[in-house]
Amino acid sequence: MTFTRPRRRSAALVAALLGTVILLAGCGGDDENDQGDAVGTTRTVEADNGTVEIPAHPQRIATLGRLTVSFLDLGGEPVGVTEVDASVLDLLPKEQQAAYKAAKLLGSGASEADLELLATLKPDLILFSAPESDFEQMKSQLASIAPTIFFGFSSDWKTRLSVTADATDLTDALNEQKTEYEGKLAGFQGKYSKIIQDTTFGEVNRGSWQDAGMFTLNGSQCSEIARADIPLNIPDLGEGGEERSFEKIGELSEYDVLIYPVDAEGQVAEGFAPVADSNAWKALPAVTSGKALGVYCFGDVSFTRSYRTYSQYLDSLDKALATLATAG
Repeated sequence: MTFTRPRRRSAALVAALLGTVILLAGCGGDDENDQGDAVGTTRTVEADNGTVEIPAHPQRIATLGRLTVSFLDLGGEPVGVTEVDASVLDLLPKEQQAAYKAAKLLGSGASEADLELLATLKPDLILFSAPESDFEQMKSQLASIAPTIFFGFSSDWKTRLSVTADATDLTDALNEQKTEYEGKLAGFQGKYSKIIQDTTFGEVNRGSWQDAGMFTLNGSQCSEIARADIPLNIPDLGEGGEERSFEKIGELSEYDVLIYPVDAEGQVAEGFAPVADSNAWKALPAVTSGKALGVYCFGDVSFTRSYRTYSQYLDSLDKALATLATAG
């Protein structure tokens, strides 16, 4: 009988402790669920391979093919890459070169990538660019490793960059580049409004891969940007411009100003040297009057097209057009 009160106290104590345990267990379960939700959260993006479900915030990104340069340009740090041509890599900013060299090299190109080695890196997102036929053959293997975003060689560069930035949480970097480009563009348009309005430009280009005795007129990707965004009066001769023989160099006299390619140091581009050294070129009115302008266009290399590289193009074009005042 004397045990009645103690039993009540014990029962109350046990009930209280049990309630605490249940409460703590419930809280712990909520935390675990929250963490699980955070890790497992996904979203979708649209790419050339349709709607792709990806991690909300991917941490380990592998880049295969030409999207490597696009990702590096945004400040990305890939865990795995395929080879970037040395001639392109050497022109990237030092921090981009360092990020590239820190990644595991997976092969010479997307189509030749070592997918077994890729799997060991445990990426949570793959950025892939190759011919569509190659992607079709590899997409099942890629999907078994990680969600894969695919863009083909003919994809629109602005869309490609926008999706890449969105998928990899680098939209702020893209917006910063875009804002800088748009600011430079507005300044350029104001500074050279009369030249833009009154001048006809011809862009003369030649790559070292072209047949001897041939050049291209109004065909670079930079001329496309200049025509669309500035807009410079560069006649549109269709995608890729028009290939002409050296015998037609004299016909370039119809243009008020000629633009030709130079390298990052301002020297005549190696591929263009045969044109620049020809007597027909040297005799052109634009050349003899100082209205043939060397302009650097890194953004003409496939998949190097970005707001940053086109800002560089505007800088070079600005410097070149400034000489027209002294050319008369």
